[in-house]
Amino acid sequence: MAEKIVVGLSGGVDSSVAAAVLHNQGFDVTGLTLWLMKGKGQCCSDGMVDAARICEQLGIHHEIVDSRDRFTESVVNYLVAGYTAGNTPLPCSRCNKAVKFMPMLDYAEAHFGINRVATGHYARLNFDSASGRYQLKRAVDRNKDQSYFLYEVGQEEFSRCIFPLGDRTKAETRQLALELGLATAEKPESQDLCLIEAHGSMQSFLDQYIHTRKGNIINRSGQILGTHEGSHHYTIGQRKGLGIAAANPLYVLAIDAGRNEVIVGDRSEAKDRECLIDQINWVSLAPTTIPFKCEVQIRYRSPPAIATVIPLEGNRARIIFDEPQFSITPGQAAVWYSDDVVLGGGLIMEVVSD
Repeated sequence: MAEKIVVGLSGGVDSSVAAAVLHNQGFDVTGLTLWLMKGKGQCCSDGMVDAARICEQLGIHHEIVDSRDRFTESVVNYLVAGYTAGNTPLPCSRCNKAVKFMPMLDYAEAHFGINRVATGHYARLNFDSASGRYQLKRAVDRNKDQSYFLYEVGQEEFSRCIFPLGDRTKAETRQLALELGLATAEKPESQDLCLIEAHGSMQSFLDQYIHTRKGNIINRSGQILGTHEGSHHYTIGQRKGLGIAAANPLYVLAIDAGRNEVIVGDRSEAKDRECLIDQINWVSLAPTTIPFKCEVQIRYRSPPAIATVIPLEGNRARIIFDEPQFSITPGQAAVWYSDDVVLGGGLIMEVVSD
């Protein structure tokens, strides 16, 4: 009897190929699409239609799960609270943890008696018998690697997951979709963040939830350099859109939500060596109290940098980089790696300035 598996289908080319690959390998595949966005005409609408077309094409069962309330509670409210406090939250990792993996596994088991799930994420998994843990690794295609967004997912979920695209490049995925004649083969690349795709920009999305309030843009000395229409429109390290004429480019150094002020300065002022991390999830490495050296990535598109991770009580850590890093941003994740292996990660809570 063929092994049964549920594939999370967004309606994009990646998840479509993941389903097709497993189907062609002899798995008994069921397609599952999460309805995430509220409101008529949201991005999920087209995705659900395309996911249904793929399932019809492959001759597999397809179901849509209404996850809008869970998405609002776990992702939208989380984002709004973070930006209101002056942080820059990371919604994709939170969505993977709270909305996608375990909820999909629970649904698959309850409704189909299936205990395995596959997705179109670009990442790799293997079981390390020495440590007794599942290892999360970067994808072969470093430009598409999504392991950074998966650091919050737990060992239980990884034990029941497959990432069929982890050993493929995006070009190979697209080519295979064309060869298989999949309906989504030539579908354009989606935005990294579904909220931006649905609302046009993060600013447009946030303005629906956060009242815009004019405030000052100042430098470290407190000198007023300009004004803004809402501090939630800015993020640490931002250079464009400040509307300030200056001899040298200015960058956002900090956001004081309480005073409704955006603090700016030159690039050298936006570099720091230390930060405090909270809400750690240990992935390939078992929890430890011993400091260790590794590579730490502080944003999805930031290159990893050598640092020392010092575990602290309360599931926290202090990270000290060998070299000052640009734009360490509270609310984003610090994910630590050993070569391609994700050791763990946590949320940046505070930058420790010199």
